[in-house]
Amino acid sequence: MSHPADTPSIPLAPEVLRNATLPDGRRADIHLAEGRVTALVDQPDTADQPDHSHRPDVGRGPAAGPGSIDLGGALVLPALVDGHAHLDKTLLGAPWQPHATSATLREHIANERALRASVGVSVTDRATALAHRMVSLGTGHVRSHVDIDPDVRLDGLHALAEVREKFRDRLGIQIVAFPQSGVVTAPGVADLLYAALAEGADLIGGLDPAGFDQDVDGQLDIVFGLAERHGAGVDIHLHDGGETGARQLRAIAERTAALGLNGTVTVSHAYALGEVDATELDRTASALATAGVAIMTNGPRRSMPPVLRLREHGVRVFAGSDNIRDTWWPYGTADMLERATIIGLQGDLMTDDELRHAASMVTDEAAAALGLNGYGLAPGCRADLVVIAAGGVAEAVAAHPRRLLVLHDGQVVGPAPEPEFPDFPTFSALGGDASAPQGER
Repeated sequence: MSHPADTPSIPLAPEVLRNATLPDGRRADIHLAEGRVTALVDQPDTADQPDHSHRPDVGRGPAAGPGSIDLGGALVLPALVDGHAHLDKTLLGAPWQPHATSATLREHIANERALRASVGVSVTDRATALAHRMVSLGTGHVRSHVDIDPDVRLDGLHALAEVREKFRDRLGIQIVAFPQSGVVTAPGVADLLYAALAEGADLIGGLDPAGFDQDVDGQLDIVFGLAERHGAGVDIHLHDGGETGARQLRAIAERTAALGLNGTVTVSHAYALGEVDATELDRTASALATAGVAIMTNGPRRSMPPVLRLREHGVRVFAGSDNIRDTWWPYGTADMLERATIIGLQGDLMTDDELRHAASMVTDEAAAALGLNGYGLAPGCRADLVVIAAGGVAEAVAAHPRRLLVLHDGQVVGPAPEPEFPDFPTFSALGGDASAPQGER
């Protein structure tokens, strides 16, 4: 592999990331070995040294050994975590599709199914395009829901299992068996969900037990019964609002506590938490915190759970991208720092402390909700890391900075051109054209 003379190649498995800014603001050298962080060595006081983290030539610091990379003070975070995506639904990799509105949820589901069948690009290829983009933007782990219903059956699951295997050295993928067409009202779905867990799904999903199935106990009996039988986690879509949604949240918390599933149950969206009065919110948040039920939010659409208020109650709240350029939503870039920005704007997170909390929703909090082992930036943790052109965490959330380097299990995997990685990596990836969109450098 040849490179221009002024762009020395980056080691594929670096031993030291020199001159890094850590999340707490310290400047340190990060030592790596066998896919792990082995040491964080603080540098001498750098208070009087200029900050070069924004320079496009970051990485061209003082001469270093062949196994090290000088980051010039760029910020290093543990890999970003997307806590809720739909890899099977994306239309990335296919021609642009104009967004079509639908009068009802069931009508939209039917229209989505028809479009995805006619778009001419397979689930595997579309999911692969999205996974590449996630990696290039520093996402190291994603939880993806996949439709399980009487029409698609397990086809989407098998496609995502193929993508999961293809990306096993670049991106950790959890799969949720998601009953998009309902559980109780869709004949045979309970059996399909059972089969999905047996054939590679990691978690069991649900969808609006009251609003869609109109049978809260019936749906939750099936979902929690399967979770208990298979030792699987639970992640339920809940769009139902107001007191109806809040009652379902408490019912989910009650079942979670009864089955001892603390830390393994998530409710995604939970719009109701942003719609009820303070008394109802406190009552529901207390139940969620006691049972260890986490809440996922992607920020926009209707109402957003009050992030800081839930934090005060001890409820884990984390972030996901949800729909990325599909029939539900024409928007989405797969950039989890951008997602943190969106949540921060909608949640009125303005101080540096609040911006750091927004960042935690796409890093530590999301990793904990997904049950990731060895996640973090400390000795002994997996070397799943992202280097960002920012001087600190708050700036990383607010400024939409470039990703300079992405590591997975200690190996350099990005940023990289889509859709493949033909001759990566070189220093041009760190100091390339700042005007090029993320994922296209």
